[in-house]
Amino acid sequence: LPAAMLASYAIFLSAQVVLACGITALQVAANPYVAALGSSRTASSRLNLAQAFNSLGTTIAPHIGGLFIFSTVAVVATTTTLTGAAALHANQQQQAASVKLPYILLAGILFALAAFIRLRLPSFNSNTSDIRIQDASAKSVWRTPQVVLAVLGIFLYVGGEVSIGSFLVRYLQLPNIAHMTELTAASYVSYYWGGAMVGRFIGSWLLRRINAGVLLALFAAIAGTLVLTSILSHGYLAAITILCVGLFNSIMFPSIFSIGIEGLGQRTSEAASLIVMAIVGGAIIPVAQGKLADSIGIQHALFIPLACYVYVFFFGVWGSRRSAHTSSAHA
Repeated sequence: LPAAMLASYAIFLSAQVVLACGITALQVAANPYVAALGSSRTASSRLNLAQAFNSLGTTIAPHIGGLFIFSTVAVVATTTTLTGAAALHANQQQQAASVKLPYILLAGILFALAAFIRLRLPSFNSNTSDIRIQDASAKSVWRTPQVVLAVLGIFLYVGGEVSIGSFLVRYLQLPNIAHMTELTAASYVSYYWGGAMVGRFIGSWLLRRINAGVLLALFAAIAGTLVLTSILSHGYLAAITILCVGLFNSIMFPSIFSIGIEGLGQRTSEAASLIVMAIVGGAIIPVAQGKLADSIGIQHALFIPLACYVYVFFFGVWGSRRSAHTSSAHA
């Protein structure tokens, strides 16, 4: 609200930082909480269901936000009688003011949700659920291989997913791929992210029946194959295969996360914070892909996300073997 009232870029930017800090803290607390709400065997299923609603939000919210914000700005732009610098200033003021109502509503909903969670959902310590505690004497979670491997897994998975999503519009514009206009290509990006939402709802059901590591390895193998097919082909085959990768990205974050925190007991939150920090891969790997694309082209630069999916595949194989070994030992 202060940013909107003052129409200040610096305050808006500060608000974005505050918002990002809150979302990160929420991820650190909510993901292990969801994992611990039931059997550790089905933790990946619950996390996938939660992440599916996350994807539903990212699919719907931009349309709602656009309806609230841009429609108001458009009305003002067509009704103002000002010209030149005065018109530009008035338009900027209205653009800033147009976010007030959406964010007041959002804040109210989130406060109500926080109160509901605090009052109605169970509170428990790490020993309440059936999570199997491992190596309580370890001084740091960094000495636990599953955490280190999961941190790297999230770093590469998010980096690969965001790299593809970030370059999709330009990729679909290429003459040898789909030769779409920028506007048409942008409309197809929603299929990529929407596929992740659909896949998470399906994955939540599958993970109640299939080991998380096994399904993770399978989905990573399919995603990698689709990326490789897109690299080696052209036309609509290359376009369709790269868009389909979103469907198989779906279960990766929840599955890597649940494997990474399994059995850590009181160190679960510490491990969760490290794993969530690893999403910075989504800021670093696309830059590396951009540098490579400048040299060899966007299509061949897709070898970077392909390499990310190769690692996720091997992490899934390792996770499935570890889970089988732990279950045997527990029995």
